[in-house]
Amino acid sequence: MDLKQIAKQVGVSTATVSRVLNDQPGVSAEVRKKVIKAAAEANYRPNQLARGLATSKSQTIGFIVHKEKYSFSDDPFYPFILSGVEDYLTQNGYHILITLLDEKEKQPQKLPIISQRLVDGLILAGPFIQASSIMNLASSEIPFVLVDNSLSQYPVNCVLTDDEGGAYSGVHHLIAEHQHKKIAFLSGPNEWVSNRERLHGYERAMEEFGLEGRVIHADETTIASGEAMLQQALKQWPDLTAVYGVNDSVAIGAIRAAGKLGRSTPRDLAVMGFDDISWAAANQPSLSTVKIFIQRMGYLAAQCLLNNIQQPGLPPTKTLVTTELVLRESCGCQEKSNQ
Repeated sequence: MDLKQIAKQVGVSTATVSRVLNDQPGVSAEVRKKVIKAAAEANYRPNQLARGLATSKSQTIGFIVHKEKYSFSDDPFYPFILSGVEDYLTQNGYHILITLLDEKEKQPQKLPIISQRLVDGLILAGPFIQASSIMNLASSEIPFVLVDNSLSQYPVNCVLTDDEGGAYSGVHHLIAEHQHKKIAFLSGPNEWVSNRERLHGYERAMEEFGLEGRVIHADETTIASGEAMLQQALKQWPDLTAVYGVNDSVAIGAIRAAGKLGRSTPRDLAVMGFDDISWAAANQPSLSTVKIFIQRMGYLAAQCLLNNIQQPGLPPTKTLVTTELVLRESCGCQEKSNQ
């Protein structure tokens, strides 16, 4: 059924039907109700191309990730964000166009999808996109939302995890439940918001119990960097009894390195991570971690973006998504319960 058929059935003009279905004023509540009911019964779906021509909207959102750092196949973070984005956009008649941002590209507003007006807004995922690129984008008129990233001085729409709270709960558990006092934090790049916040959570828990902080930094957060940082940490502090990885990949790398050095997890070295990626439960031993709701972050980012497209001028919104402590073998919990 098309607009003309709905209009004929209700007894109004096609212009009236169009106003109702595009949430425009100038229609009585009674007529609006009849049109919506008729459209629902007919399972009406608007022609997005026609709507785009009429409203100067493409009904398409650009999803931007970094080109050279982590591909979709290497990192399970991005597909889950994308899935959440797609869930919300599909419900609202929008489509997704995926674009990779080159590290050399300092002016994302010049990307073809923007300069050619192929999208109505952007979702930029991950911490790899530089602040200078984001600021250049902020100077343009296109709406955008950051996921797992933000600016420290300039307010922008962003969706973040409660990284500090999550890390605090994990470190607090190691101290309060397992009596660990010598805990190292295996950290990533300082410029990443998520890394800084997780480090703050670690420091807050350690300070709360009057314990000395022990931090090792690396330029990336991979299994390989986790192995290297664990080796460095044990050389610097041979008496370590636990480590907290800034993410699960780092934590898994730490477990592997500890095993190669003859230290069993969790008997000789307790390990915890952050993210709860699929590999965490499958690892041997299974990894205790902090779960982040990645798909939900994508969903909320899409929701925020469409709100800004439909209501220009809204103030920037910072959304914080909660976390959940997941206790498995690597911290000693399941081993403890089996004794």
